[in-house]
Amino acid sequence: MAHKDTLISEDILAYLKAQEEKSLLRFITCGSVDDGKSTLIGRLLYDSKLIFEDQLTALESDSKKVGTTGEDIDLALLVDGLQAEREQGITIDVAYRFFSTDKRKFIVADTPGHEQYTRNMATGASGAELALILVDARKGVLTQTRRHSYIVSQLGIKNVVLVVNKMDLVDYSQDRYNEVVEEYLSFADKLDIPNIITAPISALKGENVIEPSAEMDWYKGPTLLGHLETVDVTTDITETAFRMPVQWVNRPNLDFRGFSGTISSGRIKPGDDIAVSPSGKTSKIDRIVTFDGDLEEAIAGQAVTITLKDEIDISRGDILSKADEVPELSDQLKAHILWMQEDALLPGRPYLLKTAATTVPVVISDLHHKVNVNTLEEQAGKTLELNEVGVCNLALDRAIPFDAYKENRETGSFILIDRYTNSTVGAGMIDFGLRRASNIVWQELDVNKGNRAEQKGQKPCVLWFTGLSGAGKSTVANLVEKKLFAEGRHTYTLDGDNVRHGLNKDLGFTDADRVENIRRVSETASLFVDAGLIVLVSFISPFRSERRMARELMGESEFLEVFVDTPLEVCEERDPKGLYKKARAGDIKNFTGIDSAYEAPVNAEIVLAGGSAEPEVLADRVIAQLKERGFV
Repeated sequence: MAHKDTLISEDILAYLKAQEEKSLLRFITCGSVDDGKSTLIGRLLYDSKLIFEDQLTALESDSKKVGTTGEDIDLALLVDGLQAEREQGITIDVAYRFFSTDKRKFIVADTPGHEQYTRNMATGASGAELALILVDARKGVLTQTRRHSYIVSQLGIKNVVLVVNKMDLVDYSQDRYNEVVEEYLSFADKLDIPNIITAPISALKGENVIEPSAEMDWYKGPTLLGHLETVDVTTDITETAFRMPVQWVNRPNLDFRGFSGTISSGRIKPGDDIAVSPSGKTSKIDRIVTFDGDLEEAIAGQAVTITLKDEIDISRGDILSKADEVPELSDQLKAHILWMQEDALLPGRPYLLKTAATTVPVVISDLHHKVNVNTLEEQAGKTLELNEVGVCNLALDRAIPFDAYKENRETGSFILIDRYTNSTVGAGMIDFGLRRASNIVWQELDVNKGNRAEQKGQKPCVLWFTGLSGAGKSTVANLVEKKLFAEGRHTYTLDGDNVRHGLNKDLGFTDADRVENIRRVSETASLFVDAGLIVLVSFISPFRSERRMARELMGESEFLEVFVDTPLEVCEERDPKGLYKKARAGDIKNFTGIDSAYEAPVNAEIVLAGGSAEPEVLADRVIAQLKERGFV
């Protein structure tokens, strides 16, 4: 079987013209593991005669080697391209395939069903207009079915087809089909998916995929392909508010300065009044430039370069809009977040938030609740684990322009990036901006940090002592302060145990509480530095992310990380509070070095070998470093 079209040989220009004028549908297949997503796509390609001869030959060969359908061709191999996918019989990565029929062109994303790869499913769904949610007729609706349906609804996909697959394995039972449909629709009724249809199929046998099934003559609806060819998924984004994130300032010579990007929504013409967010500056469109010449009008989906009548400051990451339709602007957002990392989301930990064209530091300031994907109930929680969805408040370090996701998927979505590993850890949909009190401003004082430091005759800084419990942090810090105090220096020590008696007495020792513990201490230390003091902070502070947050809060020039590098076995031998013994016995949970990780510093300014020298010697080394660096 091979792809054939007589127009290709008879009139290639007419064929290309016909292809160009067809509408395009982007859809995804999703659901749980082994529901038959890859097989269904393979069946669509195979029965649409869109497999070329060499592909068919390779498919027949691969089916004999790694196929799972006996002597038959394994159609799933058409999209399960990774070696690991073929070995395990599951989809891992998102596989995109193009095919067309006489009526329409299609781009389909085959997304993973395994819970571990939910992040890849969300990636595939982010650009889709329709979702095929597959259910194994034998198993019915599973947790992953519900999770994918919830993600589909959150990502704004309005058209869903519940595909009840493997009907051949339940003897094409109408009763079983009705049971599965009823169970799914009862759940989906709580989701924001306005258009849901259902279809019984057998992807393996080709029943009801392209041709009506003789085995299921009780089903009176369209075939799956028939529905895909005719479903109306048009959303007139050209008539919504104009948005174009600036991706590049185009300056090829002194006589031309344009702003390039892809229009995400709306339309624009020369002469229209334009506004720039976040600066708020305005101008008029002069030209709309493309490689093929200037345009009289540009609409959503087109990549263009816009020139303006006036010379105003515009940078990558700014958003162009019409002057009377500007996006919102805020540094506080409420959003739904899908967590994609095995390490939990921890409120208070700094991440990077990347939107259409800009990246800003962000902290999850509050986790309102998690969403149970089985019942859609709101549940309390302090963290988000892998594949969990939560509603959060986000605090950005500066205001950004945005739209609510339901109004604009491009300017209302974002990803979260781990600042240390640079890996994507979450995806979010903005609900709305949070209003800050307009009367809260930074109060400039006549007496500032420089005045206070000059009065004290010292350069303020933070000495951040970190290391395992029992490493000797507090002992060394106490000696350093005594020596500085004897020299007439103005100091203050923030000790981990002491702070937990007051400021942080409401916090436990979970990872989330540890992050909040360090956040509060960092803010307090910053205030003491502003007072002109030399601040000694003695905390285990096990996570690099939080130590980096503290460093950035103070600034590189005022932060010295002191790593008391004492081996775990030495710390256990000392065990001054008997904590290691209790942790080994299981009486203390989340104890650093035992069942909670300690991330050692990579480039600490001062490293002290805690197990090889007396505390007095270590303290003298710290004092010497302070003097060498000009702090005292």
